Amino acid sequence: MENQIYTGVKIKSIREERGISLSFLSEKSGVDADVLSAIESSKGLSFVEPLVKIARALGVRLGTFLEEQAQNGPVVTTHEQVKLGLSMGSTTSKRKDMHYCSLTQSKAGRCMESFEIVFEPSADSDFVLSSHEGEEFLYVLEGAVEINYGDDSYTLKTGDSIYYDSIVAHHVRCANDNKAKILAVIYTPD
Repeated sequence: MENQIYTGVKIKSIREERGISLSFLSEKSGVDADVLSAIESSKGLSFVEPLVKIARALGVRLGTFLEEQAQNGPVVTTHEQVKLGLSMGSTTSKRKDMHYCSLTQSKAGRCMESFEIVFEPSADSDFVLSSHEGEEFLYVLEGAVEINYGDDSYTLKTGDSIYYDSIVAHHVRCANDNKAKILAVIYTPD
């Protein structure tokens, strides 16, 4: 929750510093004004796609929203920090099945974002593909995930990985009735 609050405050601060209205940012980013408002007020935090669009519209890196105390040297995130849920976030009502932990949020000037993401099984078969500039690398740590990528679908099990251009519409979820965990590394160009 602390990371959600910081992200929302940071987005609102940048928007207001630049004299940009919520409605203009919504129009420029393509992110619904209600979603933007929820993110800024820390009532909801969508995963990567809306944040990438907001970063683009504001002219900042995605990492700008996640950096609380930037470090220039190496950043270590311990297993205990992830296990305790530090930096853990969950998505808005659209993705209640997904929880994530940023593994790189305090690295200054980074070009990639990395997350440990846990997917809960969901009976919801109605999902929306999303896209954003950049590339993604996913490695399955536990369980199995289904990746819908354009018109194709891939099922990956523990130890499998996929690397793709994220400009192509995509969606990741559990492949079966068991929880799954992945490592996601996301690159978004400046």
